[in-house]
Amino acid sequence: MRGSMDCFASLAMTAATESQTMSVRIVDVCEITKPISSPIRNAYIDFTKMTTSLVAVVTDAVRDGKRVVGYGFNSNGRYGQGGLIRERFAPRLKEADPNSLLDVSGDNLDPDKIWATMMSNEKPGGHGERSVAVGTIDMAVGRGGEDRRQAAVPAARRAPWP
Repeated sequence: MRGSMDCFASLAMTAATESQTMSVRIVDVCEITKPISSPIRNAYIDFTKMTTSLVAVVTDAVRDGKRVVGYGFNSNGRYGQGGLIRERFAPRLKEADPNSLLDVSGDNLDPDKIWATMMSNEKPGGHGERSVAVGTIDMAVGRGGEDRRQAAVPAARRAPWP
């Protein structure tokens, strides 16, 4: 995985042509950890020191002349999970056989298969911070809700939330 800043910067500059096939492949997973820097605090958390992870799942698909990229971020109240994303989960997706991440039609990503790939070689239970990292990528591939416009898997073609 390239440096996160390079990856995010290149998204705006990537020239792509309309693909002849509908098949979608993940070509990169970019993560950047940024401070929230909110001037609030409660009895447990000082949000001035809180961070968040921003993720872009970059595909080779082009729709309406633009590369299809899904975006996700983790919520307030949890620190960014850049280490887990960059060291374990993104490499698993990039190293996976691209066909193993496709839905039954073979022309789009399958969020359940992506989740299973990310969680391979992980100990069951005790998900803790791991769930935040996986959930951030999961949001980017399309499980963030039917009203999301920026997902690698269009809402009409997503599997229902399990």
